[in-house]
Amino acid sequence: MRYYIIAGERSGDLHGSNLIAELRKRDPGAKIRCWGGEMMKNAGGELAMDYRNTAYMGIWETLVNFPAIFRNLRFCKKDILAFKPDALILIDYPGFNLRIARFAKRKGLKTIYYISPKIWAWNTGRVKTIKANVDLMLAVLPFEPQFYKKYGMDVEYVGNPVYDAVKAHKADTDFFEKNNLPDDKEIVALLPGSRAQEVKKVLPAMVETAMLFPTYHFVIAGVRNLDPGIYDVASRVENISIVYEQAYDLLAYSDAAIVTSGTATLETALWDVPQVAVYKTSAVTYLLAKMVVKVKFITLVNLIGGKEIVKELIQDDANAGEIGRELTGLMHDKERRSLMIQEYNRIKEKLGEEKASVRAARRIIAFVSGKR
Repeated sequence: MRYYIIAGERSGDLHGSNLIAELRKRDPGAKIRCWGGEMMKNAGGELAMDYRNTAYMGIWETLVNFPAIFRNLRFCKKDILAFKPDALILIDYPGFNLRIARFAKRKGLKTIYYISPKIWAWNTGRVKTIKANVDLMLAVLPFEPQFYKKYGMDVEYVGNPVYDAVKAHKADTDFFEKNNLPDDKEIVALLPGSRAQEVKKVLPAMVETAMLFPTYHFVIAGVRNLDPGIYDVASRVENISIVYEQAYDLLAYSDAAIVTSGTATLETALWDVPQVAVYKTSAVTYLLAKMVVKVKFITLVNLIGGKEIVKELIQDDANAGEIGRELTGLMHDKERRSLMIQEYNRIKEKLGEEKASVRAARRIIAFVSGKR
């Protein structure tokens, strides 16, 4: 069969690559064309567009870049028609993918959504678009089927691919030696994100925080898809190092973490690392978001847990003073650390043991084959 897969960011590239690998196991003759990155390409997908050319974060930033987004949409539609897929598989990235879903419906293509957009957080009106244009929704958060049920949709929870990735990873025992890191100091992981916009916003506050704690060693989880110059703000701080593409190894050996809100907060929890979550965006995007966001929390950890498990420091509160106060508690309050780990374990129970990419691939192939 022929599959066309669209992912618009780094985490989607990871989850898309795992899905491609499982699809190819069960459908060895599969032809797969995709929007994604190196991971999806290495898994066997033919790359039509690199997500780094399409990733825009925030309401204001999306509006400013709309001409480029429109060009990408036009190219994508033509490319889909030329490829003639048996199924279109969309991974999160709602601003773009929901437009493609409407197009695919008009063209009579089978459309599958793997990893639901976070419409339960804001813009719940998109449920109507999904219900009208998506043939199969595969959820990766345990509360999502119940959310969709309120709107008359049957949605299947297939497990969580982030949990799968964490469970599959074997930490590098030579991590400290390979990266010339001190093994006699407490380690604090700094996870500023994988998009240039978010790194520019949060990394300076993370660096200022590190300067307040000279006895700890802070390690930035860097990513190769960004200009390395984006991390220069930390280059002259003695107790900060940077490692690239080793976030899981870093978390495996960290005593605490300062994390940009997003998938990384869940990854940090699954590694049992006490954390504080931070988030900053443009003033315009923040004001617009305050008007439309419908959930009490912004981190996946707190959303899945249904309460505040990790502290969320947003916008002006994401400063060195506030982050430092929270970090002090995480490092020295043993009872607080223990309670946080207990809550992490409850989250793991909610996520379950099923391997998401396996279940998703099996379900997709059955659906496309006509076995609903």
